[in-house]
Amino acid sequence: MENLEPKKLSLIRILQILQKYTDENHPLKHDEIVSILKNDYCMNVERKIIGRNISFLNESGFDIITTKKGSYLAERTFEDSELRLLIDGVLSSRYISPKHSGDLIEKLCGLSNKYFKKRIKNIYSIGEWDKTDNNQVFLNIDLIDEAIDGKKQIAFDYVKIETDLKAHIKSSHRVSPYQMLLHNQRYYLMAYQEKFKGMRFYRIDKIINLNITNDKATDIQKIDGYHNGIDYNELSTAKPYMFTDKSEFITIRCEEWLIDEIADWFGKKIKIEPISANQINVTVRSSPNAMVYWAMQYGDDCEIIAPESVRCRVKEKLEIAYKKYKE
Repeated sequence: MENLEPKKLSLIRILQILQKYTDENHPLKHDEIVSILKNDYCMNVERKIIGRNISFLNESGFDIITTKKGSYLAERTFEDSELRLLIDGVLSSRYISPKHSGDLIEKLCGLSNKYFKKRIKNIYSIGEWDKTDNNQVFLNIDLIDEAIDGKKQIAFDYVKIETDLKAHIKSSHRVSPYQMLLHNQRYYLMAYQEKFKGMRFYRIDKIINLNITNDKATDIQKIDGYHNGIDYNELSTAKPYMFTDKSEFITIRCEEWLIDEIADWFGKKIKIEPISANQINVTVRSSPNAMVYWAMQYGDDCEIIAPESVRCRVKEKLEIAYKKYKE
C-alpha cells in the first residue's frame, strides 16, 4: 500500500515546493503543485487546498505572488546575488578545505531554487582552488569559540609546510584565546602566548590537535596595550599583516595615484600633505614590521620618509636584495 504523508503537513510541503521550484520566471499552477505533492511526497491534496494554504503562508509573512501563470515565492532570506557573493567567499577562502567548501556551497545553493545552481558555473571548480588540507578547521573554530566563551586556555600544535609540500608539526602552544579574525583571506586566532608573555596571531588552518584546558585564560585587560580591550580598527588598518609590534606614525612620500592603495591597506584615518603637483606625503599609523613589508611591495612607487628607523630598515633590505640580483 502507498505510504501517504498526513495531509496536515501539506502547508509545509507547499512552502518547500515553492522554495525549490519557483521564482518569477518559473511560477507553478495549483494543478502542478498537486502533482508534485503526489509524486514527491505521496500526498493526495485537493486543488482548493493549495490556494487556501498559499493564503495562510502569505498571512504568515511569506511573499508569495499568484498570477494567471501560477504562484511563486517572490522573496527569500537571501537574494541570488547575495548567495553568489557568499559562494565566491567560500571558493576564495584558502582556510576552508575542498570538502568543507563543497558542503557549504551545497547548503548555500539549497537556500535558493533548483535553477540557481545551474547558473553558478564556478561551483564545479573547487578542486582548482588553492585550499588548505587541514580538515580540522571547523572543529578548531568550534573549540576556540567554546574556550573564549568559557574563558579557558587552549593547547595546540602548529604546523608548517616543508619541502615535501606536507604539513609538519613545528611547535606546540598554550594560549589564552580572545578573538578569531578574517584578514587577507586568512582566518587568524588572536591569543596571548602564556610562555612568552605576548599577544600573537595564529593561522587557524595551521592549528591541529587543539584542546581546551582547565586553566583560566589571562584577562585581556591585564595585558599591556589592551587595558581597554581589542581595538578592531587598529587590527584592520595598523596591522595589515598581523604583526604584533607596537604601532607608530609613519610618513610615506608617493605620487597621488597611490593614495587608493594606501587607503585600502591602512584605512582612511590618514594625513595627506601636498608636496608638488603630483607628489604627496601620507602619514599613517602602522606596525613598523608591517610597513617594511608593505614598502618592499611598493618600492618603485613610494619612499619612507619617517621615522628614520623604519627608513633604514627598508634601505637595508633593498641593499640585500640588490646584492642578490646585481649580477
